[in-house]
Amino acid sequence: MRHAETVTFGGSALDRAGEVRGDAAALAALQADPAARAIVFWRGKPLIRPERPAALARLPMDHPALAEARGTPILLGREDGAARFAVDLSNWAPEGLDQGQLGAFLDPSEQRHPLLGDDMAFAELRRVMTWLSPRDAELAASGKAILGWHETHGHCARCGEVSEVTQGGWQRQCPACGAPHFPRTDPVVIMLITHGNSVLMGRSPGWPEGMYSLLAGFVEPGETMEAAVRREVFEEAGVEVGAVRYLSSQPWPFPASLMLGCAGEALSRDLTIDPVEIDDALWISREEMMDVFAGTHPRLLPARRGAIAHFLLENWLADTLL
Repeated sequence: MRHAETVTFGGSALDRAGEVRGDAAALAALQADPAARAIVFWRGKPLIRPERPAALARLPMDHPALAEARGTPILLGREDGAARFAVDLSNWAPEGLDQGQLGAFLDPSEQRHPLLGDDMAFAELRRVMTWLSPRDAELAASGKAILGWHETHGHCARCGEVSEVTQGGWQRQCPACGAPHFPRTDPVVIMLITHGNSVLMGRSPGWPEGMYSLLAGFVEPGETMEAAVRREVFEEAGVEVGAVRYLSSQPWPFPASLMLGCAGEALSRDLTIDPVEIDDALWISREEMMDVFAGTHPRLLPARRGAIAHFLLENWLADTLL
């Protein structure tokens, strides 16, 4: 495995069992296997055992708490020969729920189900992603992303009819017009743009004070990855980019992106910021970035741990990008 693949959510060689998704009898047998386990989510939050070292919880498929599950269990793959299914428990309503924290930039709240032990809680994946092993992180990211897709794609995009879950949860089929629908993944370029000894950083509206990260943007239809890098950097910061190369990718299930980490060489340092796109942009030297990562910079905070921006910057500093 390349070093670039060690990014959070970078994969753990999970057997995704794609060959059985279309076999109803095989799926039923996998679900009935006593060794099968449910990876459980509540409003996109995975069920974990938060005590360090934290771990993703795995419940038997017949656990009483799963009686409240909604929808069809989705086959995530096989682990040690036994199936792992994503199960949505969002129908459950916790007592005394604080709605104000849900969906926040960094939701610190945890929810505990009365039929589960005190050692298990639903937690925001962005907060706990670096606590998990590569296998747990891959299962959590895959389950969150596929359940989120089903939640927002219940109707046929062609005729509006309610569609049906097929292929073990990895497809929806319209019973009226026959159109198949597949899970959505949005490609996003995120750019390590350098000029000499400095890297270009920016911040989006609403971010915590002092938080800066690498520039990023969605790839448009009919556009190459390299062209998207050049377009986004010029649109947001007014910087023209020359050579572009691919570095690493990261699934980012918030809600359904694939981050394409790229390196680009700026042709100048002049900045013209588009205030609609970003709040600010600036050039940071390696020496300053070392202070940022050490937590001693007077103004800037480091990029979020676990995000590909942090991974790329950390490896840029260590000269270990490849």
